[in-house]
Amino acid sequence: MGAEVSDLEAGRWTIDPVHSEITFTIRHLMTTVRGSFPDFGGEVVIADDPLDSTARAEIRMGSIDTRSPERDEHVRSADFLDVRRHPVMMFAGTGLERATVGRRARAPRYHLVGDLTIKNVTRPVRLLTEFHGVDSDPWGGVRAGFTATASISRRDFGIEFNVPLQGDRVMLGDEIAISLEIQALRAGAEAPA
Repeated sequence: MGAEVSDLEAGRWTIDPVHSEITFTIRHLMTTVRGSFPDFGGEVVIADDPLDSTARAEIRMGSIDTRSPERDEHVRSADFLDVRRHPVMMFAGTGLERATVGRRARAPRYHLVGDLTIKNVTRPVRLLTEFHGVDSDPWGGVRAGFTATASISRRDFGIEFNVPLQGDRVMLGDEIAISLEIQALRAGAEAPA
């Protein structure tokens, strides 16, 4: 089996954005568009009982990158994210629940339960999370690795812009699939430049 969250030392673990990523996908016409938010930060606080652990992340909405500068500017506008008025997306995780999964899971899975805030709208979110273990890095630090996924409805956060197509079809899907690959550095260690 894989690593258990009980292997984590209690305390603060800072997300290392250089070795982490936040990506998303959304349906556009008949295909999927991928994007990322490269400017983010946060921390994981491991409690004595790991299921009581918390997490916090702040994502700079203006950093969105879908590999199309023109599209990114439109997504930053008031039609979508309105980054001038709402520059930060926030997630506050309030605890872990063990997830029931099939035998093919590579590692134990948990639901990180918390609240996601986009454009001043807060909704509960459950991130399906795999813990990949703890190890020393070459710079004297101790790191933990996580993968987390979730799906949200953009309409739930007031992001309703769309373009009608023939019939009852629209250009953009409502569901946004979110994926996080996170390395966290135990507090007191310095991340490499």
